[in-house]
Amino acid sequence: MTSIDLNADLGEGMGSDDALLQIVSSASIACGGHAGDAATIRRILGICKANGVRAGAHPGYVDPKRFGRFRIVMPLEQLLGQIRGQLLLARHIADEVGVALSYVKLHGALANQTAEELAFAVGIFASIQAMDPEMAVLALDNSQQVRAAKAVGLPLIREAYADRAYTAEGLLVSRKEEGAVIHDAGAVIARCLRLAEAGEIVAIDGTVLKSSARSICLHGDTPGAVELARGVRSALEDAGIEIAPTAPETDVSAQI
Repeated sequence: MTSIDLNADLGEGMGSDDALLQIVSSASIACGGHAGDAATIRRILGICKANGVRAGAHPGYVDPKRFGRFRIVMPLEQLLGQIRGQLLLARHIADEVGVALSYVKLHGALANQTAEELAFAVGIFASIQAMDPEMAVLALDNSQQVRAAKAVGLPLIREAYADRAYTAEGLLVSRKEEGAVIHDAGAVIARCLRLAEAGEIVAIDGTVLKSSARSICLHGDTPGAVELARGVRSALEDAGIEIAPTAPETDVSAQI
């Protein structure tokens, strides 16, 4: 049976965490940068443990007022310190709860910047690899994140977005542009089915992009997020697709 992972960004104060944790198979947990704190991390990890949901860390720029969606210029070591601090907090709590922290997914502006800039992504992923070489990276497929993960030898999970428009180059359309977020539930469900069954995503200009992503992100901060997530899961299961965490790729032999 074909399977695909459904992941959601959680612990961001949206009020949808409990419901989404009944639907998704992986949870990317905000760990004090753009959102979240020790209490929210602990609570979500507890639900992950009870529900059998794979848990991951979701670090970003330490900028909660702007939700981590703006790029901040700072020395790389300062940024790496922020990321390490978030990961250490999440890992410490995960150890206490008795849950494996399986992967890292970067948030917002930090994720977009690493998707575009290879050297920047290598620097960040190398720091993560030094902390935990077994930690997988949940990375935007066909982006520089994938190349960086391979370059430093981190296990890789390729991700696509259900409700975000893509450029013809395979990157996410900026939220500043019209149409960047797809609100039509039928269109989102159709995109998920096409990705799962054919490995294709249609860009905003109509370009058909090939994708090897086997994890689909369902945002928890959009209106109707829970109903949309239920609809996506139901449609995939009706098509005979199992919802389950995707095993990371560990072959790092590919060239950058």
